This record gives sequence, structure tokens and C-alpha cells, in this order.
Amino acid sequence: MTENGWTRWPSREALSPKEVSRPRRLLARAVRLLVLTALMWAAFHDSRVHGWIAVAGAVGALVAGGLAWALFRTTLEHRLWPSLALVVMLLGLAVGSEVAGFRSPAIVLCCGCAITALERLPLIAALPVALAGFAAFAAVDDGNGLTLASVIGGMALAGYALRLDAEARGNAQRLLAQERAARAAEAESAALAERARIAREIHDVLAHSLSAQLVHLEAARLLIERGADREQILARVVAARGMARDGLDETRQSLSALRGEVTPLEDFLSDLVRSSDGAEVTVGGERRPLPAEASQAVRRVAQEALTNVRKHAPGAKVCVRLEYSPREVTLDVRDTGGSPGELAEVGGGYGLLGMRERAELLGGSLAAGPGEEGFVVTLKVPV
Repeated sequence: MTENGWTRWPSREALSPKEVSRPRRLLARAVRLLVLTALMWAAFHDSRVHGWIAVAGAVGALVAGGLAWALFRTTLEHRLWPSLALVVMLLGLAVGSEVAGFRSPAIVLCCGCAITALERLPLIAALPVALAGFAAFAAVDDGNGLTLASVIGGMALAGYALRLDAEARGNAQRLLAQERAARAAEAESAALAERARIAREIHDVLAHSLSAQLVHLEAARLLIERGADREQILARVVAARGMARDGLDETRQSLSALRGEVTPLEDFLSDLVRSSDGAEVTVGGERRPLPAEASQAVRRVAQEALTNVRKHAPGAKVCVRLEYSPREVTLDVRDTGGSPGELAEVGGGYGLLGMRERAELLGGSLAAGPGEEGFVVTLKVPV
């Protein structure tokens, strides 16, 4: 059956002392100790009781403390019938205290049961218990009607206010737990995304470096098969070795970029085209620092595009243009075209596909296809 406001228990977070701050727990314990001490004092110093009756009263005070502790435990566990049984026992102890002449302890027990019921029981059970407790208090107290009604009304409001305070505290604890769980999930997601970014970056560096080495090694193989001059073959091997060295440097640069230590993008492009004959770079728009992932995407696409020119149009002139705009950065790599080189079939052809996937992950786009003269690669990345 679905619970409603009448049958719903206060949450365990609201009833549990673990969710209460240390000062408030100490204050609550001090109040309980004070009440128990007052009951013991009344048992031994009430002028109307003497001897063994006073001792019985002290024992009754200890029993009342034990029953109250048990009531707090059963309500915390949301056990209705044991809780009601303990309340009945406490009210019975209050009646016995009044019969034995312990009026003050009887009043404390009656009011305590009523307020505790309003604070910790479902309202459908709390209201009858509170009514019984306040009725017993009215029967014991000898004040006038108006004063009695005011006191009972104040205690009822106090009990309900304690209930609302506990519920608010419990809701705050649940929201805090949910926020902590959300933050933990967000941190885990961020860590996974960072791992994926690092893996993608290292993959792109290695793929570019190994692809460039393969170009030169394949050229060396073809030269060997044709019986070419030793110097030509050696030049290709040396170039492959240089690509391996450059690959290591790029890996170090990528790791530095992931740590936020990266050379300006314009300087990187200038160094990149310097190693390619017939290539030039121009920069337009207002220069500004780019996010690490956007900067790395531009670098990798420029490298891949120049590698493709060397493979498919060796000797062609290449124009690399970097354009800054308010909302995005555009990289445009154009070549003048030419006859396919003997290494055009080397490699799997997945370089630009990987760059397109990288651009799409950043919310950008990559277009690659024939231009007016040669081949055009255009990357757009939002910043």
C-alpha cells in the first residue's frame, strides 16, 4: 500500500542521531541526563514519599530511561507495534508514579510520551498517543483550564516542530548524499573521458609517426627492388629514422600539452611547414589561446594533411591557413595537386577518418575532397 502523510514514518535520516551534528548530539544527551537526574531527585526528595517508596521511585526512573532508549531504537527501525507497546508502558509508569505520589516525574513522562510520539511516529499513531499523553497530563496537573490548554498547545506545537525539523534535516542529508554520489559519478566520468582523450592523443601521434616512417621505408624497399643508388636508399632510411625521432618528440609534446605545457599553435604550424618543400602558412583573425583539445585537433589535422600531400602529390605546393573567428577556428590545407606518388597506396587510409571523428567529438567538422587544383582539407572547431 502506498504511504501517505498520515501513515508515513519520519525518514531514518531524520530519526538517526548519526545525521545530527556533534554539538546537537551533546546537547540532546545533556538534556536527557538532566531529565533523568530530575526524576531521580524528585524520587528521593519529594516530601510526600519516604523509605522504600523513594527507592522504588528511583528504580522507576531508571526503568523509564531504559524504556525511552528502547523507544528511540524501535522508532528508528520503523517498528510500529513495539514502539506503541513501549509508549503504553511509559504511560503506565506515569500513572504508577502519580499513584505513588511522584507528580513531577508523572508529568514529565506524560508530556515526554506525547512530544516523542509527535516527533517520531506516523501521524496516524502519533495523534492518539499524544492525545492520551496530554489527557494524562491534564488529569495530573492542577492548573486552571486556560493555562493548561496553553501549555498543552505549546507542547503539541513543539513536538510537531521537532518533527518538521527532523524531516528537514533528513531531506538535507539525502540531498547531500545524492550530491556526493553525483559528484563521484561526475569525477569518474571525467576520469574516463580524460583517459579516452589521452589514449586518442597517443594513438593519433603514433599513427601519424608510424605512417610517415612507413612511407619512407616503403620507398626504400622500392628503391632496393629497382637497384637504385645506395645514397638514395640511405636517404630514405635516414628520413625514416628522423620520422621516428620526430614521433618521439611529438609524443613528448602531446604529453606536455595534456599537462597544459604547449607551444603556440602558430609556431607549431610554422615548424611543420618548414620541413615540407613548397609549403607556407598564413594566420588570419585575432590570435588567442585555444583549449587544449581544439589546439591538438588542429595540429593533428595539419600533420595528417601534409603527410597525405607527400604521399599523393609529392612536390605540390601547399598553403596552410589558420583563421580565427569569434566562435571557431578554421584550418584550411590546400595543395596544387600533381601526379600520385609511388607511395600513394601505402597506409590504410584511416588518417582523415580519425581526424573527422576527433573534430566531431569537439562539436566541429572536417571536410576533405578535391579542390579547384588539388586536394583541400578544412577543419572547423568551435572555441
